[in-house]
Amino acid sequence: MNLLPLVVGAVGFLGGSVPGAAAGFAAGLLLDLSLGGTLGASSLVLTAVGYAAGRYRELRDPANGLAPLPFAAATTAAFGVGIAAVSFMLGIEASVSVLVLRELVVTVVLNTLLALPVYWLVRRILRGALLADPFVRGSRREQTRPAGPIGLRGLEV
Repeated sequence: MNLLPLVVGAVGFLGGSVPGAAAGFAAGLLLDLSLGGTLGASSLVLTAVGYAAGRYRELRDPANGLAPLPFAAATTAAFGVGIAAVSFMLGIEASVSVLVLRELVVTVVLNTLLALPVYWLVRRILRGALLADPFVRGSRREQTRPAGPIGLRGLEV
């Protein structure tokens, strides 16, 4: 079971694309350095997962309380497939069998079951840094005022 894609997805989901990508890069670099694997492989995949999670949050309004469940499954599956693709492209020697797919499915199911407590914990930790809490209605940022005819705000021309 790997909780890193779940935590990175939660940071991206709650904070946006830039915090998600930064958390993904930091977590991936820590994972690569601690396990002694190919430096940058996990960083690349987790950065993409965190950015995609944040981008999804920025484009859609995730006000549903059960939104973390499919989101956790998607981020975990994306990490598993992404790390396999990067390892294949880098030519890392590893035996591939049906057991790898079984492990990926089990990891996705377990991370989906752990999604709500992990998202709650990450939300609690990041509460002071969040610009808008996606699970509270009406907490969206103010809409910007429309720009003038040549793109200058505040000039009522």
